[in-house]
Amino acid sequence: MTTSRFTGLIALGAATLLASTSTLASTQVVTSLKPIELLVKAIATDDVEITTLVQPGASPHNYSMKPSQRRALEAADAIFWVGPEMETFLTRLLGGSEFRDRTYSLMHGENVPEVQLDNNHGDHDEHEHHNHHDDHEESGGHDDHHHDHGSGEDPHIWLDPALAVEMARDIHRVLATLKSADTHVLDANLARFERAMAETETAINQRLDTARDIDLFTYHDAFTRFVGHYNMNLEGILTLNPELSPGAGHIAEVQEKLRNANQPCLLTEPQFNRQWWRSITEGLDITFSTWDPLATDIETDQDGYITFQQSLADAVLKCLPEDAK
Repeated sequence: MTTSRFTGLIALGAATLLASTSTLASTQVVTSLKPIELLVKAIATDDVEITTLVQPGASPHNYSMKPSQRRALEAADAIFWVGPEMETFLTRLLGGSEFRDRTYSLMHGENVPEVQLDNNHGDHDEHEHHNHHDDHEESGGHDDHHHDHGSGEDPHIWLDPALAVEMARDIHRVLATLKSADTHVLDANLARFERAMAETETAINQRLDTARDIDLFTYHDAFTRFVGHYNMNLEGILTLNPELSPGAGHIAEVQEKLRNANQPCLLTEPQFNRQWWRSITEGLDITFSTWDPLATDIETDQDGYITFQQSLADAVLKCLPEDAK
């Protein structure tokens, strides 16, 4: 009996040690937002463990990290975020010497360089890399409604499918340099994602044909990337900065646009107070739909980002009258 118990304890100890070793051996990646996690999941191999900082229902504009999330950053082999114009709570931390060499901004522009890798890592990526913003301009995207969280480009880049493909390529480039990276699988995953995105983009374009005459309004300036890519009409934004209440003059201007709009539809977001915009739209003939820029309810799997893009199109289509859907 004693021998049997002792043998069992040895087996349990060995299993625990193997599990611990396996965890230590896996690649640790931290992403700031769930949509970035979905992109990493589309590209990464099965041994990559992902921790996402901004939790469901929270806003990346004023997030407070938990101690466990700080520890995840310390253990990370790679950290992906949009950049200082989006996740302001991370700007000082990721700019410090402890994390700088493991942190990769996916938003390129005048003040944020493209993802650069040490020459010692080698180059496993056969796909030509482009600047995100150059590609966006060449594809006909527009930024008529500039983002007011800070100066420069609208940082909600993950909403634009063309930029999402570029982000996936950046993620591929980084993951391919990490220890024990299976570049063949990474290459195959990237190629699969690019094909799926091309098919999804074509399907969404066709689905949105019936909604292109609708005048869309959003709670804050976060939908311009998706709207611009698919040539939808974004006629107004309730608040230019979700952290500040809009002035009376801006509210009056938006209300006037709503009165004169063609089939106005207000796209709200679950991260913000719903009652605030209800008071502005009271008495107006408006359709409401909810979209989630942070993909809160999207399942985290290899096809998660594809599902996310489809959910954005679904939100727009809910603006249509019942007989037009």
